[in-house]
This record gives sequence, C-alpha cells and structure tokens, in this order.
Amino acid sequence: MRDSRKKEPQTLRRKREMEKKNETRREVLSWIRMFIIVVVVVFVATRFIIINATVPSGSMETTIMTKDRLIGFRFSYWFDEPERGDIILFSYPVDESQTYIKRVIGLPGETVEIRDGGIYIDGSDTPLEEDYLSEEWYWENDGYYFEVPEDCYFVLGDNRNNSLDSRFWAEKALESGLADTQEDALQYSFVKKDKIKGKAIFTYYKSFKLLIHTADYQTD
Repeated sequence: MRDSRKKEPQTLRRKREMEKKNETRREVLSWIRMFIIVVVVVFVATRFIIINATVPSGSMETTIMTKDRLIGFRFSYWFDEPERGDIILFSYPVDESQTYIKRVIGLPGETVEIRDGGIYIDGSDTPLEEDYLSEEWYWENDGYYFEVPEDCYFVLGDNRNNSLDSRFWAEKALESGLADTQEDALQYSFVKKDKIKGKAIFTYYKSFKLLIHTADYQTD
C-alpha cells in the first residue's frame, strides 16, 4: 500500500494553485464589473446630466475664451425656463449637428431691437445694460428687429464683433438652401426650447470660472 502522506504536498500545491487562480479570476471579474459600472455612469452622466464641451471659437470672449473647457447641466431647464442672461448650449438651427454656445437675450413673445449698439426689449426706452461686453460693439450693431416666437429664444455672443449668432442665421439658412424666402428664413434666427442642450455652469480649463449670474440687467 502506498503511503498517502507522500501525496499530501502535491494535493496542497494543487489546492493552493486553484485558490490562486480563483482569486485572480475574482479580481479580474471585479475589475471588469468596475469598468462596466464606470462606463455606464459616464454614459448616463454625459447623456442626461452634464455636458463636457470645448469652446472652439472666440464668440463668447472674454466671458469664455477660445479652447476653454466647460461643464453644462442638461437638467437645468427640465423644470425651469431659460432666463435672460443665461449662457446656453444648443443645436445650431442651420446645422443641428453642431453645438453652439451663446447668451440668451430675447425671451419667448418679446421683441428685440438692435439700434446704435444697444438692445431694446419690447420697445423699452433704455437699452439693456450689458457689462459683460469687453469692448465697444461696432459691427452689425444697428437696424435689426426681431419678434421672438413662443417657445423660442434670441441669442447673441458676448464678442459681438466676431460672433455668428441670431443676427445672421436667417441669411445662412438662405445661403444653405434651407429656406427660399426671407420670411421662411426668419424661423432660423431663434433657438427652440427643445433644441437647448443645457446651461453652461463653469469653465474648468484653462481656468475655473463660474458662468452663472454673469449678467445683471438693471433695466429689467
């Protein structure tokens, strides 16, 4: 009869090897689960909660600089309406594959007149006090009048001398063939509520800067 005690070391080695394999397998599965959880959380966060965007142009300078990275909240307007002065991210009306960022100036049902570098809401005698503008507004600053449709918003960039905003979108719609007449093209001058992706909250690169409450309209 063979001495079973001679087999014990080999049996123990196999047992330890199996335990080690099982431990490695558990660790790998744990990392896989963690990876899946992270992917799901990131997907849900970016799809329904936040917008992480890089600003490609200087149309919002100096409030937001070119190449700044910012965070916006998608849920900001689930229960509230956009307010004048909010900085929003939205689908560009003339090409909805592009995301634009501008400041809300005109609200649904209002009239917006641009005259001599001033903005007059609903026929006001005094223009909006826009202390976020970093320089004198001299380009395309006169002769505009808009009636903002319901559920739509009129938006402008803070860098008025270099911003493709609501002033020009009707002309762009005509140029691109989206509209045949000036009257038809006017609808592209505004951002529809359901095309707003979110409200810009802060920049985190190249510097940190809060983007809420950056406008104080004394005439409102």
